[in-house]
Amino acid sequence: MSLEPPFILAIDQGTTSTRAILFDAAMRPLAAHNIELRQIFPANGWVEHDAGEIWRATLACCRAAMKGVDAHDVAAIGITNQRETTVLWDRLTGEPLHNAIVWQDRRTAERCRALKAEGREQAITARTGLLLDPYFAATKLEWLLDHTPGSRARAARGELAFGTIDSWLVWKLTGGRVHATDVTNASRTLLLNLESLSWDDEMLRQFNIPRELLPDVRACAGDFGATDAAHFGAPIPILGVAGDQQAALFGQACFNPGDVKSTYGTGCFALVNCGAKVPASANRLLATCGYRAAGQMAYAIEGSIFIAGAVVQWLRDAAGLIRSAGEIEALARTAKAADGLYFVPAFTGLGAPYWDPDARGAILGLTRDAGTAEIARAGLDAVCYQSRDLLEAMARDMADRGMNRPAAIKVDGGMVRNDWFCQRLADLTGLPVERPQVTETTALGAANLAGLGAGLFAGLPEIAANWALDRRFEPALSAPIRDALYEGWRKAVARVAS
Repeated sequence: MSLEPPFILAIDQGTTSTRAILFDAAMRPLAAHNIELRQIFPANGWVEHDAGEIWRATLACCRAAMKGVDAHDVAAIGITNQRETTVLWDRLTGEPLHNAIVWQDRRTAERCRALKAEGREQAITARTGLLLDPYFAATKLEWLLDHTPGSRARAARGELAFGTIDSWLVWKLTGGRVHATDVTNASRTLLLNLESLSWDDEMLRQFNIPRELLPDVRACAGDFGATDAAHFGAPIPILGVAGDQQAALFGQACFNPGDVKSTYGTGCFALVNCGAKVPASANRLLATCGYRAAGQMAYAIEGSIFIAGAVVQWLRDAAGLIRSAGEIEALARTAKAADGLYFVPAFTGLGAPYWDPDARGAILGLTRDAGTAEIARAGLDAVCYQSRDLLEAMARDMADRGMNRPAAIKVDGGMVRNDWFCQRLADLTGLPVERPQVTETTALGAANLAGLGAGLFAGLPEIAANWALDRRFEPALSAPIRDALYEGWRKAVARVAS
């Protein structure tokens, strides 16, 4: 493994941790550092992060990953981030006015319901590709402006700035010289027009958002300024930015229409590349920007599951059934069949295709012989069943566009290191599961974008040629058994839906 420059530094700021990974020019990881992120729960269904803590952790992770490396030898930085999480800050001091409101937060559910009752959702979806749900940034920003004294007047005077986490980090890294986002993060705000790829005046009026708050919208591979020299000893250009799920799409080299990836982190997010034309979903999925890079624009249809790896965290931290996340594979392998046992992890409502913010979690079908192992397996099964929910809806949308059903799923994220889970995912969805050699493809995607911006790659085909398969998991469960289990899941979901 080469230790020769040039290097690429990828910042992966996620929901539960902040990470920096140093890659060589062949996109092989050389060094990494990770800091866990404190979760703040001010009220039922509310989730916040300390944006200052995120910034300090980012700086610390970057410095640790770069230890022994001169900043002049780092060709570029790429940033990928938890999407929709909303920050409002003072342009003069660079300090947040409030904790960041996390994508999982449900405090604006009533506002979304009211807008739906007024018949606003169809027009909003037509412009933005999104549905009316507290998940997205616009109602979070609206709430911050309504609940932070004096902020509306200050916003109108241009004293404040809004951003998702990418914008916040770009601002802090550049010493406040650059206020920008990329098309993928912008497309998760309910404020971007998918056709024009610019902020939509009608959406700004709808949510009473002053334009003065908003960052510039740029391509994913491009100029986002350079870091302040004080941070790393010399300026480093920031040349790649993408939201975490789109970065994973890019890292998985899903460059052809019909390519599907599914990322298993805190949540689970499946995206299918739909090409250069704006797609529409008839099955309660989302239309979103996939990437804009190397002169190409790709849109995607996305399905979002709010709770995936968070099930394992719950089993560890809240239920105390395991001591570490790594124990769950061995435990699940020992479980009895317990085919009537279902765990619906609707801790913060249900995402696609249900979009039910009021649903809450439940374990159904408990019997006297169901124990720790069976509940742990049901938790992993729930992620697989939710994945099938997304893939079934996605296949219908693909058929509407004249596309074939997905032939396989490229998977990534922390959960897919678990062989048992990958095989179970193949069994319960009926699709082959392909795990790449680099499973942290979110960070890899950010590094690829930055490398593209730095001229390390001639284009997307060169990036695609670097993708390497680790293992392919083929479905082993018969279709009748698989379908019967899935029908039980659908009945379980119906029991918890509001």
